[in-house]
Amino acid sequence: MAVDIYNTWVLTRVVSDLPTPSNFLLNTFFPFVQEATANEILFDVDSSKPRITPFVHPLMPGKVVADRGYATKSFRPAYAKDKRVLQPDQPLRRAIGETIGGSLSPMQRRRAQLAVSLADQLNMLDRREEVMASEALRTGKVTVSGENYPTVVVDFQRDAALTVVLAGGARWGQAGVSPLASLETWAGLVQTKSGAKGTTVVMDPKAYALFKADADVKALLSTIIRAGTPNTLQLGPIVRGDGNARARYVGFIGDFDIYVYQDTYVDENGSTQQLLPDYTVIMGEGGRVLGGLEGTRCYGMILDEKAAYQATRYFVKSWLEEDPAVRWLLLQSAPLVVPYRPNASFCATVN
Repeated sequence: MAVDIYNTWVLTRVVSDLPTPSNFLLNTFFPFVQEATANEILFDVDSSKPRITPFVHPLMPGKVVADRGYATKSFRPAYAKDKRVLQPDQPLRRAIGETIGGSLSPMQRRRAQLAVSLADQLNMLDRREEVMASEALRTGKVTVSGENYPTVVVDFQRDAALTVVLAGGARWGQAGVSPLASLETWAGLVQTKSGAKGTTVVMDPKAYALFKADADVKALLSTIIRAGTPNTLQLGPIVRGDGNARARYVGFIGDFDIYVYQDTYVDENGSTQQLLPDYTVIMGEGGRVLGGLEGTRCYGMILDEKAAYQATRYFVKSWLEEDPAVRWLLLQSAPLVVPYRPNASFCATVN
């Protein structure tokens, strides 16, 4: 029996088997996944402070200590919906990469076009999540807006001191300003506010240009080259992970791992935007570390009977419209990236 290439199960498997793009911020700071069995995403914000055990006289009753504080937030995510039309005459046209004059049958072209469309849908969803990750790391908030969806700002209540804009003589590149001292100060602030280590540092290219041009960094680099001393910054685009991430691991200094990252996307208005604005420095504790940022990719339930109302990252389906004879392809998702410990991240604009 012939396999129906438009069967919903087949479509989902095709998407799953396609190579997915590497999203650096997501993979570095949001490695956990949570799929909700409801149409709302719930998350807790830990509002507790570091405390110590109280002293009392040995013959006095113990002092009552309040439990750690937290607030439970809920958010009904906007649907990310990507709908494509597969025109009936597409299989009659040569596919990209096909031999001039044509070497494929119409159904072979249709399958190839289907794979390309599915791959593009998934790439766009990946990029949407990467944009949310960038916003959460930079501002401690995620703004969700869309057609017929009121703009909602999901505020993770990051401490205001963890978002800094350097001005005037405090900017990197100004006389007397030490980028290395800035990193130490900011890491101490992250530890004070959250108890986490701010050891993963991500800079956009312009911020990194100021960083490596600093006289102290230059001196340190020259010392490294002569002595080869460990535990110091090592210059060079060392490859770590998927090279498609557009991120370079440029070395470490002390316990800071330093990356240079920049990517772009095209917004709904057709304008090209940067994932990181110019002169941005992000700091946090990357990886699957409990007690760090604990960044999580959350997904609400797919409100579609054909998806069996399942909790999943995305659901793909296709249907045929008889007149005119066109086939539709739809990807649905309800995503939100959540830093469960928002004070374990920091962002500075350094110029």
